[in-house]
Amino acid sequence: MRKIVNSLGHTALNTLVSLSLLVIAAPTYAGFEYFEIRNTPTIIDHGSSIEFIIEGGGDKAGLGSNDINGSTLGDITSLHIDRLDDITRFTPGSGPYVAPYLNFWITDGVGNFAVVANEPSNGAFQGLYNNGYDLSFADLSDKVVKVYENTDKSWLPNNGVDLTFADIANFEIAVPTIAELTAGWAGLGTGAPRELNTNKAYGVNWVFGDTLSNYVSGDDGYIVANARVAADVPEPVTIALFAFGLIAIFAANRRQNTLFQGTHFS
Repeated sequence: MRKIVNSLGHTALNTLVSLSLLVIAAPTYAGFEYFEIRNTPTIIDHGSSIEFIIEGGGDKAGLGSNDINGSTLGDITSLHIDRLDDITRFTPGSGPYVAPYLNFWITDGVGNFAVVANEPSNGAFQGLYNNGYDLSFADLSDKVVKVYENTDKSWLPNNGVDLTFADIANFEIAVPTIAELTAGWAGLGTGAPRELNTNKAYGVNWVFGDTLSNYVSGDDGYIVANARVAADVPEPVTIALFAFGLIAIFAANRRQNTLFQGTHFS
């Protein structure tokens, strides 16, 4: 009888482990919020789409998400955004033609932050555009990565020089606090992806506009929809439930062992 009870406990444990691993491996999908970065971009929420009107060379805005903060760049499985406005009004290969561009806040976990990006000015990145972007980390891994918003790059591989995304795949997506961004550091500029006035930052960003004149779109602006990102990362709630399940099974087994201890069956 005791063997049967223990066998049932092991079966339940194995089932719980298998189910938990399945849930943990499921992608976490991220929602996005629009925000102004610099100057006076106009943002219009059309409900099913969002329009960014960039009327001046210094105007800059973004769509950002913090939902996969804590994962690494290499954990990202999907990056997507649809572009709905007419890009034929722009010169093929120009910034507006292949906008928006993508960037991330990363950290080494001990107080250093930087923004990493591969902008549309990079020809290798332009080939990824197809009515927007539908990317995996594999698409980014061999692309040149540009490092911004920090003059100290000593904490990065090769001091931040001649890197690809593959070189920084293990860096964590994370944002500085509002206090850290307000205090600032050497190399942090006004174009850093953070919300104007509040200094709220987002780990993953689709960016519209820049100081370069070829990013100026005017009206109609850039119209986008369906921004999302996914990463294969353990979900804290799932891990907590899994741990609770293990504790419950362990406690049940102990009670069963106590109940049958010293009892003999013919």
